[in-house]
Amino acid sequence: MADTERSLPVFDAAGARITLFQALLQAVSRHGKSRVAVEDAERKPLSYGNLVLGALVLGRKLAGYTQPKEHVGVLLPNVQALAVTLFGLSAFGRVPALLNFTAGVKNLRAAGELAELKTIVTSRRFVDQAKLEDELEALGENRRVIYLEDVRKEITSLDKALGALSSLAPGLIHRSHAAAPDEAAVILFTSGTEGKPKGVVLSHANLVSNARQIFALAAGFLSERDIVMNPLPAFHSFGLTAGLLMPLLSGMKVVLYPSPLHYKQVPKLIGETGCTFLFATDTFLQGYARAADPDDLKSVRYVVAGAERVKPETRRMWEPYGTMILEGYGCTECSPVLACNTPVAMREGSVGRLLPGIEARLEPVEGIHEGGKLCVRGPNIMAGYLSADAPGTLLPPEGGWHDTGDIVTLDDGFVTIKGRAKRFAKLGGEMVSLAAVESMVSGLWPDTNHVVVALPDARKGEQLVLVTEKPNAERSVLQETAKVQGFPELWVPRAILVTNSIPVLGNGKIDYGATLELARSRRSLL
Repeated sequence: MADTERSLPVFDAAGARITLFQALLQAVSRHGKSRVAVEDAERKPLSYGNLVLGALVLGRKLAGYTQPKEHVGVLLPNVQALAVTLFGLSAFGRVPALLNFTAGVKNLRAAGELAELKTIVTSRRFVDQAKLEDELEALGENRRVIYLEDVRKEITSLDKALGALSSLAPGLIHRSHAAAPDEAAVILFTSGTEGKPKGVVLSHANLVSNARQIFALAAGFLSERDIVMNPLPAFHSFGLTAGLLMPLLSGMKVVLYPSPLHYKQVPKLIGETGCTFLFATDTFLQGYARAADPDDLKSVRYVVAGAERVKPETRRMWEPYGTMILEGYGCTECSPVLACNTPVAMREGSVGRLLPGIEARLEPVEGIHEGGKLCVRGPNIMAGYLSADAPGTLLPPEGGWHDTGDIVTLDDGFVTIKGRAKRFAKLGGEMVSLAAVESMVSGLWPDTNHVVVALPDARKGEQLVLVTEKPNAERSVLQETAKVQGFPELWVPRAILVTNSIPVLGNGKIDYGATLELARSRRSLL
């Protein structure tokens, strides 16, 4: 793919210093109340006007159960009610804490404590369908649980009349409750795979900035006429900001689906709604391409993929549809998007050019001779962490800089990822990228998943172990491949562990922590 260049797009950082609800009202003013904003699997389109009205009615009711600036747990899938709840809480100065219902009881409990939650908003239908009774029981202990079905029953004619009246001047209503742009807008939670889970506090300005940075970068190929399919859950920042807020605040219709793992249903909904733009990961893209009927995906012009490298096989699977797959990069602490390739600014092997308004520096890492650890600063960088070690205390990034923990190279703003700083092994004094070894293995066996982990070694400090789904994977074949391709012998894993399935997180990412534990638990078999 050619290296295509263009000047950086313009991003108005000052104009993004508003609340989420103010940004929504600006979108309504620009695109009209009758324009469709959100659709979901129920196929009942919700207009911008009704989204604002619903947010005002629901937000007022939820405000009666909560306090200004209170952190409110939200346990909901990708449905219209999620968007209404999110903006309803924002309209009345509450802070949604978006809970990962796939994280298990332990992590949900930790999230509730980190965010000091007193109230949980959820849906009986969702809890029943997703079989989350145990999780909700653990999470809801000593907390008020509010079911949206009950709230709907409590809405009176007076509530509706007040909502309709408020919708005539929603900005006025919001101003009396609004947070400052730099105050908390949402709380998300890290997976905890590299330690205890953390709460990531993103401000209103963080989220609005990143949504507009993304749209500014995409202005040459994405417009308000596009229809965005988002099956990625909002409790992950990619699904929240890129998949929900960016289209909504830019005038695009967004189609929500509650699970990215429904490989047959997602393509079918894409075909029914004529979606032109899709956010996904490589794992999900392969699943959709395999399960889709012939006409399901033909409307998709572009896919933006993050979280993991897009495999050549995945691109081949999508070629019949004429879809261009663009790789992007980010992390929760950055709201999340930091860089993305576009059709007019693309560099093969990179994850794209940094978004406008982002400063970057590379810190040297011992044993790394090319690139360095990426640190970033900008309007999208989080307000700070909530940590179990300091409950109730916001820990802001020092000097506004966030250490991504990724080893990268930078060239004219294009970011090329070499690996996680924590995903390097030191073998005989040399630093070896686990991601680079994985790339070598994937080139040999492209049709299966592979993870390389480092285990302690008495002689060399650490040793590499390949965890793979490839049956009958042989070390001798790896050795020969490394030799032919000019890779050092050091790169060849000392041992191979074959497993039926490599652990993944709810967002489709590899669960490196769980994979490492798997290798440790079976070390005696290696």
